[in-house]
Amino acid sequence: QVQVVESGGGLVQTGGSLRLSCAASGTAFVLKVMGWYRQAPGKQRELVGRITDDGNTEYIDSVKGRFTISRDNAENTWYLQMNNLKPEDTGVYSCNTRRMGRWYWGQGTQVTVSS
Repeated sequence: QVQVVESGGGLVQTGGSLRLSCAASGTAFVLKVMGWYRQAPGKQRELVGRITDDGNTEYIDSVKGRFTISRDNAENTWYLQMNNLKPEDTGVYSCNTRRMGRWYWGQGTQVTVSS
């Protein structure tokens, strides 16, 4: 059983930075895809970006150039570095990964960007 635990988040001013972390346990295999999602108040959850086991990344247009996803395969840990944050980045950020056809999610963490 894979377990995913997030850390990071908090309150930051516009233009600031935050780093989120996600750690998966319960498997000895390198997880192929690791993703980050967010849900703003009153909106649907959206994919922020993801990274594959060979390091390929993809991002939504609104965060390109500001957010970076990285990973540590040895630890099955992945990160979301968020720079130049904007108020519209406010939301609950969640990480996920997949193992044996099943998706596993972190508990979610609040990111609030004040103007």
